[in-house]
Amino acid sequence: MSRLLAHLLHTPLATHRAFPEALQVAIGQAVAAGERTHRGEIRVVVEGSWPLLAVLAGKTVRERAIEVFGMSRVWDTAENTGLLIYVLLCEQKIEILADRGLHGAAGQDAWDGICARLSAAYREGHYREGTLQALERVHELLSRHFPAGVDNPNELPDAPVVLR
Repeated sequence: MSRLLAHLLHTPLATHRAFPEALQVAIGQAVAAGERTHRGEIRVVVEGSWPLLAVLAGKTVRERAIEVFGMSRVWDTAENTGLLIYVLLCEQKIEILADRGLHGAAGQDAWDGICARLSAAYREGHYREGTLQALERVHELLSRHFPAGVDNPNELPDAPVVLR
């Protein structure tokens, strides 16, 4: 019942307040700067809430993140080095999905640790700091395992997607 209420009571205004335009620009800039240091391609997708039918059907955040991973074409990179940071704002839950080229190098524990710290920051209302720090950690991991080469094209848009 509390999950249903979280989705019912969440408004587009709440999403905008948590992720205003200035933060979206900062996220895009952080993604672009970090991607110059490694061969990964990062997408950040923030979703305010879901339609009630999805909640009633028992959809999990991971299931939705997998859908968004496909719809955002995160899988469509030359080296399979796409990474999705998916945020379900009304539940303050985060999933990081790494394409097969990245997953084995860093491991799920690394991504889960970043998600846990990011979720804790969001619970405190620190959306900007939490998101930018999470991106720093992601860039550190990717730089270590997939350093930038001579040819390092930008294959995915850097700006976050905010679904209200």
